[in-house]
Amino acid sequence: MDKTVRRIPMTVTFLEMTARPTALPPPQPRGKVALLRCEKPPVHYYRYLYDTIGADYYWVDRKKLAPDKLAEVIQDPRNLLYVLYAEGNPAGMAELDLRKEGEANISYFGLMPEAIGRRMGFFFFYHTCANAWLQPIRRLTINTCTLDHPRALPLYQRLGFTASAREERFVELP
Repeated sequence: MDKTVRRIPMTVTFLEMTARPTALPPPQPRGKVALLRCEKPPVHYYRYLYDTIGADYYWVDRKKLAPDKLAEVIQDPRNLLYVLYAEGNPAGMAELDLRKEGEANISYFGLMPEAIGRRMGFFFFYHTCANAWLQPIRRLTINTCTLDHPRALPLYQRLGFTASAREERFVELP
């Protein structure tokens, strides 16, 4: 059995925000749109969201976790999962990690392939950040990399995130 690992280089940009965004709320996208918090998400549902949204962007870290370890993370009451729905179907996910006191980290944020280009990204991201600032935090963080959607970094900066660091890394694919 071949155990060759493929390494893909990437530049990771770490961003932060230390105050609530001052941007006006964007209009709701057309059609039936809902944003719901998914409480104690089943591993299979989380993996569906993660795998579908992250497929084109090399999201692999959570795939390396055994089901029980993944459940431990995603079902922790300080780790919030928000799902954007359009016409009753999942259109995006945002994972908000509050396990570090005084901080929130948007661990994962993305749209389903069919939701991209439908003017949902800014709406969903704005509300993800607003939900984070409802928590007792002083700092909100997120990171992106050169393998993510090309509009990710401009979206984050548009809402007021500023880059705090950059790092060269590799993603390892089996």
